[in-house]
This record gives sequence, C-alpha cells and structure tokens, in this order.
Amino acid sequence: MPSYDRYYAAACQIDLPNPAGREDISARVDRMLDMVNYAVEGYQPFHDVRLIVFPEFAHAAPIYQTVEKLRDRLAVSIPNEHTERYHRRARELGVYIQTGTFLEVDSRWPEHVFNTTCLIGPEGILSRYRKVHPWIPWELHTSPHDLADYDEPLYPVVETEIGRLGAAICYDWLFPEAIRQLALAGAEVLVRVSAYMDPWGTAKPTDWWTLVNRARAMENMAYVVAANLGSSLVNYPPFSWPGGSMIVDFDGRVLAQAEAGPGERIVVGPIDLAALRYERGRRQGHNMLKHLRNETYTAYRQPIYPGHSVSSFR
Repeated sequence: MPSYDRYYAAACQIDLPNPAGREDISARVDRMLDMVNYAVEGYQPFHDVRLIVFPEFAHAAPIYQTVEKLRDRLAVSIPNEHTERYHRRARELGVYIQTGTFLEVDSRWPEHVFNTTCLIGPEGILSRYRKVHPWIPWELHTSPHDLADYDEPLYPVVETEIGRLGAAICYDWLFPEAIRQLALAGAEVLVRVSAYMDPWGTAKPTDWWTLVNRARAMENMAYVVAANLGSSLVNYPPFSWPGGSMIVDFDGRVLAQAEAGPGERIVVGPIDLAALRYERGRRQGHNMLKHLRNETYTAYRQPIYPGHSVSSFR
C-alpha cells in the first residue's frame, strides 16, 4: 500500500431539507457526490485532497418519535446502493470518504436502529462506526454499548494509505474517554461527523464546537477533521445548525474553518503525518498518550451509565 505523508482533508457541510422517507436519500447522495468532485477537482491546482468528510444526519435524521417509524421510513441496511455509489467515486478519484450518518438497521438486532457512519475508500467500506453516546433524550437510536451480545469493535481504527483513521459522531466528542479510545488504538486523524446545533455551536460566548475540537486534538496529539451540519431552521427544525466545519492540528491549532452560519461549505486543510509522527516520537513533555496513568483512574472501575439498558432506547 502506498503511503501519503502529506495531503489535504475537506470538511463538507450541507444545507438540505430534512428527508421524510428513504426515497429522498438518493438525491442527497447526488449532491454529496458533487461536493466530493468539487473538493478533489476544484482544489487540484493547489492541493491533493484525499479525505472528504460529511456531517451527521447527512442522509437522514431521527425525526420520528418512535424507533418503529424510523425503521419503517428512514433506516437502511449497510452496505446499500448509496455506499456502493460512494465506493465507485472513491475508487475513481483515489480518495477516502467519511460518509454522513445513516439510520441503520441490522438483521442481527432487528428491533433497533443505529446512527452509523462509514469510512469508504478505493477498496470499499473500511470501517463502520455506530454512535456510542446518543444525544439523550432526543435521539432514539440504540447505542451498541447497550446490547449484551454486541461483538463488534465500539471504536474501530483503520490503517489506510493516508494514515490511521478513527471516527466518532457528534455527542460522542463531549466524552474525552471516547475519543481517547480511538487515539489509544493508534488513530492519527480523528474524524468528527456532527450535527451540532445552536447555541452550542460556533457562537460566542459558548462555542463548544471549537473548544471541544481543539481540546480533543491537543490531548490526543492527533489531527481533527470535523464536519458539522449547516442547515437553517426551516430544514431541520426544531434546531438551527451553525456549520463552522474545521481542521485542527495535533497542537490544537485551527488550520482552516468554514464561516459560521447555515449554508453549504467546503473547507480544506493540511494533514502532515510526517510532522505528527515525528512529534509523537520526539516529545517528552506534553505527551499525554505516553503519560497516562490508567491504574489511578479508579472512578472508571464501576459503570456509571446503566449497561444493557436497551429498553430506554425503544
């Protein structure tokens, strides 16, 4: 496998009407495939864009009040016709696409719906991440943590020619423990697929979006590529979505950020794996991954959120 020590990532935010049924998904994929082309071909005179990231709810949001309605109207299995289309485009352009989320059904757990993003490269689907921390109480999908017989990795990290990539979704990022699992599994690029609404987005004085992305990058000494939904209130009520998609380096520096506010945006920024790997190997100070004292964190020895509490997600 060839390796690319330096390349650019594109965080793409969308502003489309909320889909009412799965028949609306294909048109959304049309638009996102256009944006893949814009990111790769439009910036080609300047940069090699190799990673393209889309936000949470890009294909469907959990707009119905029951899991049954979500399964009936919006949920899809994976792989599907849409992931096949992403695969074809990734193969044509030689890029990696972190899909926006799907509401996913799986025959192994037929009573449940997952909120799922896939990393798709020229080889096909490389990883599938299911949101571990649903935004309670608004999100009805199931956390894989709460299934007693769930046997897939909760925090997958995949080795690619553009580095070791790991993704997590929106609210997951407010739990530093979750993102640290990706870093400890070797992730060099942390991908945030997000629908982060006002007032916790990019607006002062809160600006949790920027604060959290920078903190997760710094404390894990990893790049962060974060794509946020940029939809206006009319498209995704009851919330408005401020965008602000961004790329952050391993010291927490914002390398590129889309203008705050609703609307489609593509923002690109550099990923320098050679610099990251050098710093991870060289640094004695401020190397939090090497300085962890796991045995001292005794508060984690007992579960806090009830395990296997599936009924709360129905």
